[in-house]
Amino acid sequence: MVKTCATVWDSCLRTIRRNVNTQSFKTWFEPIRPVRLEQNALTIQVPNKFFYEWLEEHYVALLKMTIRQELGEKGRLEYQILMGPNREQDQSSKISVKKDMNIPGAVDTGSIKNPFVIPGIKKVTIDPQLNPSYTFENFIEGDCNRLARSAGLAVAGKPGGTAFNPLVIFGDVGLGKTHLAQAIGNEALISDPGKTVLYVSSEKFTNQIIESIRNNAVNDFVNFYQLVDVLIVDDIQFLANKIKTQEIFFHIFNQLHQNGKQLVLTSDRPPKDLDGMEERLISRFKWGLSADLQAPDLETRMAILETKMNQEGLDLPYDVTEFICYNIKNNIRELEGVLISLVAQSMLNRREIDIELAKEVIKNFVKQMSKEITVEFIQKLVAEHFDLPVDKLKGQTRKRSIVIARQLSMYLAKNLTNKSLKAIGENFGGRDHSTVIYSCKAVQDLLDTDMIFKDTVSDLEKKIKMSLNEK
Repeated sequence: MVKTCATVWDSCLRTIRRNVNTQSFKTWFEPIRPVRLEQNALTIQVPNKFFYEWLEEHYVALLKMTIRQELGEKGRLEYQILMGPNREQDQSSKISVKKDMNIPGAVDTGSIKNPFVIPGIKKVTIDPQLNPSYTFENFIEGDCNRLARSAGLAVAGKPGGTAFNPLVIFGDVGLGKTHLAQAIGNEALISDPGKTVLYVSSEKFTNQIIESIRNNAVNDFVNFYQLVDVLIVDDIQFLANKIKTQEIFFHIFNQLHQNGKQLVLTSDRPPKDLDGMEERLISRFKWGLSADLQAPDLETRMAILETKMNQEGLDLPYDVTEFICYNIKNNIRELEGVLISLVAQSMLNRREIDIELAKEVIKNFVKQMSKEITVEFIQKLVAEHFDLPVDKLKGQTRKRSIVIARQLSMYLAKNLTNKSLKAIGENFGGRDHSTVIYSCKAVQDLLDTDMIFKDTVSDLEKKIKMSLNEK
């Protein structure tokens, strides 16, 4: 009988069914569709990237076994990720795929010992140690990171040839320091594949120094690092109080800088606040540019989450996306974690992704979610303050005093509740989200120019927040 993609996959499913429980089979294998069979490669279609990654992480051995049973030892599996209506993306499986050792920017280290070599494996190239998914294209720009991103692009286009050497990127955990630093490395390799780029964490750097001291190979270690054109060291603060490590890093830093090579460093604080670091190192960190990454505002968080959704081939309701971004404010990594958990909960429990499911998931990421303040409660307080009936705030009257009270109510609802702009508008006589946006801007303009109005808003905010403790 002639094998087709459907018959091969059906045979695979019979084997898989015997090796996994019923729920797992329904969740992770029933949605898969066979697409084509070409020689020894079976291509299957999966709903999204998250689905593909889950299969690769949890069922790769089982899939490998079943494919080889059906297609022989050279059999392999390829994925086609469904990105949305009429949009598909091929994704080669990691099963039976040989890693390409022709790494951009690799150089022959000759007789110098390479500290990145795994014992027992011969490798004479410098692997950049970069994550290819960390690029400028998917690093969303906002007011919180504009300086750092712009400096990173300048450095990547002309390593060692700008005033930003070293470039020190600092900020709290989860704000994208590693992403931006590695994006510089990836972009530098695209601009000039002949460049030798190397990313290393301070922890790995320290361990390599310890190993080189143990083997009396410190000179080899230093010589190796001097081969690098762009050196990226992550979490430099962890070198604190490690005197020998700092001394060796100082010499590497000097040699690279004097030879016009680029240094990119990340830290959780600015150079001046690096306790336990030698003064001569701190002074050198200050030679170039120190650029901070701040917590992203709501709009930037929304853009980041939407980009992540597009990458994963996901489509969440707008109000759920907005709800997540209202509650996860200071950590981009947590935003991504919430998204993954939300999709996993939806798939595993066969639940629709909605606000209620989002609330359940977010509780695992936020120690205490803000107690909910209702739009109705805000309307009541504002109406009392302006001595108006609440119905006036929902009506169509254009009297100035009522318009200001209505706009202020919308502004407070946007800032103090978890409601979407659409939901807020519906509470004001069915107005749309653009009206809410306009109202918030009008209030902000008044706050910037009218100190009496600013005091009024401050008093109202205090009353509303105090009400949380009374509930």
